[in-house]
Amino acid sequence: MEDGDTGIDHLDQMPTNSHLIMTSLTAGAFAGALAKTTIAPLDRTKIYFQTTPTAPFSTRTVLSYLIKTYKTTGFFSLYRGNSATMARIVPYSAIQFASHEQYKRLLTPTPSTSTHTSRFICGSLAGVTAQSLTYPLDLCRARLAVSPSNKYKNLSDVFLKIITKEGPMTLFRGFIPTMIGVVPYAGCSFYTYETCKKCYREEFGTEASGVVKMGFGAVSGVIGQTSSYPFDIVRRRRQVGVELVEGNLARVMVEIARTEGIIKGLYKGLSMNWIKGPVSAGISFSVFDYTSMLLRKYW
Repeated sequence: MEDGDTGIDHLDQMPTNSHLIMTSLTAGAFAGALAKTTIAPLDRTKIYFQTTPTAPFSTRTVLSYLIKTYKTTGFFSLYRGNSATMARIVPYSAIQFASHEQYKRLLTPTPSTSTHTSRFICGSLAGVTAQSLTYPLDLCRARLAVSPSNKYKNLSDVFLKIITKEGPMTLFRGFIPTMIGVVPYAGCSFYTYETCKKCYREEFGTEASGVVKMGFGAVSGVIGQTSSYPFDIVRRRRQVGVELVEGNLARVMVEIARTEGIIKGLYKGLSMNWIKGPVSAGISFSVFDYTSMLLRKYW
């Protein structure tokens, strides 16, 4: 929904801010869970190729990996780590959407005050807020997704073994590139989605339908993930313990580009993101809008 639009028709029925927060948290959690479950096998495959520098990435190798995983460990192994993903994405998505609504209320209290800059800043702040509060869950989910099935029993086992064997600070390995990367990712995603809705409303004088909003979300997902993908590569490799050159983020990225190439290194697996990213973002944004509207109208 656009700035100031709560899905309520009459002023005497306007919800309180606490009600807006609760509906945003609920709708965000549901939207994130549905979106991530839909693309779970592709997400697991992407993490494998991101964290395995020696594995060449192509459509053939992706299909080969999926088929091999299915034949050797069964269909449900394609969803290995999805419970951990849910443990992370439910609070992440809930916090991200709810905080975005609050940042919009703070920075753009009316539709007329919404600018290109404010829409980008609101999205970036929402992403940083959610990622900061759920980062250890993201790291453990990545470990669980790429590890052999006999290494970790579940998400809590990942937490316990990391803390006892590698130290608590390991839970925040890759935190810096994640925070840097989430600024363009969340900023571009929310900016694109909100701008598309705003332009549609101004052009046609009505709210976009659910299908059109899903299309807007798909476009926002492509733009957001492409803008931040190299940071995602560094983040995933640090999370799962892949050896990287010592130094700051820029040096690590230069070394990956030098040894593996820009396309095959820093953007390895991006084409898969162009498949799963639009699906995930399209579902997430449109389901959040629709669910939050219903909750605010009938709750």
